[in-house]
Amino acid sequence: MPAFALARRLRAGETVFGAWCMLGSPVVAETIAREGFPAVVLDAQHGLWDVASLIAGIGALDHAESAPVVRVPLNDFALVSRALDFGAEAIIAPMINSPADALRLASAAKYPPLGERSWGPLRAMALQSPRTAPVDYMREANDGTLAFAMVETATALACVDTIASTPGIDGLFVGPYDLATALSGGSAQDVQAAQVEQAIDTIRAAAKKADKIPGIYCRDAESAVAMAKRGYRFVIAGNDQTTLRSATVAQLKALKS
Repeated sequence: MPAFALARRLRAGETVFGAWCMLGSPVVAETIAREGFPAVVLDAQHGLWDVASLIAGIGALDHAESAPVVRVPLNDFALVSRALDFGAEAIIAPMINSPADALRLASAAKYPPLGERSWGPLRAMALQSPRTAPVDYMREANDGTLAFAMVETATALACVDTIASTPGIDGLFVGPYDLATALSGGSAQDVQAAQVEQAIDTIRAAAKKADKIPGIYCRDAESAVAMAKRGYRFVIAGNDQTTLRSATVAQLKALKS
């Protein structure tokens, strides 16, 4: 797979559908990738991924010719740099609620002059650019690896244009369930509520205005297709746990019929 394939496709204006993995299993992630997903997110915020499984999972996805993406835990900007060093091609950072948060993400994700990421991508270079000189890799990585800021609170919505315009932030990513929780004051997770739908359009518009990539998590393929039609270009279609449960339910229903 060409180095930085996900960034190249998204920067070219393509819509990329990705998968999402919670279960912490490199084999599961690789199996999903081999079915044709061009990118797979390893969720280290709410999922079961630790550092060792992230390293193995990123390698497995690269072997399956799928771009590895990592969602890091809340405020874990150290893992932003580490995951990129492991070979992740994109980072999704939760709860980026202010311009200061966005600057911290960009600082951890980008080499100078955009940020302050320190040098040490030994595994990343082996996977992505084994024959590239280090100084060339450093230059290419700033454009080729992506930093997505998650907008999922009312606080973030209030300054979404400033977050989107932060140098080193490549895209905005919607967490619809946290967004629904926040906007309802913790009373609901209705991702189709009017205020959530309006917020989703506001975030997309902010990304477009800043010439950044709009991304979103969707619970299923139908929702993912609908969001792509609304202008989202990095779109997730469900996760490994719900897919496994749905397939198991269908099998048991068939057996009992």
